[in-house]
Order: sequence, then C-alpha cells, then structure tokens
Amino acid sequence: MARFRLEDDSKEKITLLIRERIPWLILGLCGGILATFIVSRFENILSRNISLAFFLPVIVYMSDAIGTQTENVYVRNLAKFKDNFFKYLFKEMLVGICFGLIFGLLLGLFVKIWLGSDYVALTVATAMFIDGSLAPVVALIVPELLFKEHTDPALGAGPFTTIIQNLISLSVYLIVAVLIIF
Repeated sequence: MARFRLEDDSKEKITLLIRERIPWLILGLCGGILATFIVSRFENILSRNISLAFFLPVIVYMSDAIGTQTENVYVRNLAKFKDNFFKYLFKEMLVGICFGLIFGLLLGLFVKIWLGSDYVALTVATAMFIDGSLAPVVALIVPELLFKEHTDPALGAGPFTTIIQNLISLSVYLIVAVLIIF
C-alpha cells in the first residue's frame, strides 16, 4: 500500500495514481463479494418477507454516508492539525448515536406509513439506529490506523471503511430482522 505523502497528485503520472489506489479498490471488490455471501445466508428470511430487501440499499447507504462524513472531516484534520483521535472518537460517537436515532425514527416511520408493518418498521428503525451509531467509530478507526502505519489515509480509508461499514450494516440489519421478525 502507498506510504503517506503530501505531493500534488495532479502532477503525478496516471500509472502511479492507479498503482496507489487499485489495491484498496480490489480489497473493496473482495469485500463486496463477501457481502453478497452474507446476504445469501439470509435468503430464507428475505424470501419469507421480501419487503426486508427493499431497505437494504438505504440501510447500507445511510450507514456509509454517516461514516464518510466523519472520515472526511477527520482525514482533513489529520492533514492540517495534530492527531486528536480520542477527542474525535468521543464526539463522533455521540454524533453517531444522534444520527442513528434520528434516521432510525424517520426510516421506521416511513416504513410504518408505507407498509403498515410494525415488525418491519421496528427492524429497519433498530438496524438504522445501531448502524448509524457504529458508523462514525468505524470511520475513525480505519484512517487512524492507516495514519499510524504511515499510510496515506486519503487513499485507503474510503474504500476500506466503506466495505467494513457495508459488511457491518448488512449483518446488523439481517440479524436484527431474524431477532425481531423470526
């Protein structure tokens, strides 16, 4: 993986940019394949209540979006200021809990109004709360570890954090569905 550097990427050769970025994207592709296998393990549950599948994209997207915002701010901070990991971690944990609660309630309400199912609404709301709460933690740990290893967090954090967050959010959602609905 690329070592942390502060050169102007607009002046670098395309081959260097590809060489630095492709390992992270290949890792993301492998993680995406793993996510496919995770979802396939829950085929029976999804086939028994197909409406659960409707919310896979929004659960994964919102979890990743919450994490991406946290990650971008933190990576920008790493480039400009000193490393304040524990301060960011505490604050972003609270932000994540708030976002998880807000978006869990909004999404659960939408499901209840649209589908009229208390169980699906509770499943979606609970999973969104958990995933939204976890997303900032994952989004801070990955760039921090890369930074400590002197690897450019701007290159690896996005793809690596995204796939970790996707795997977590899918797993949480499907496990919550098993616990609540079945």
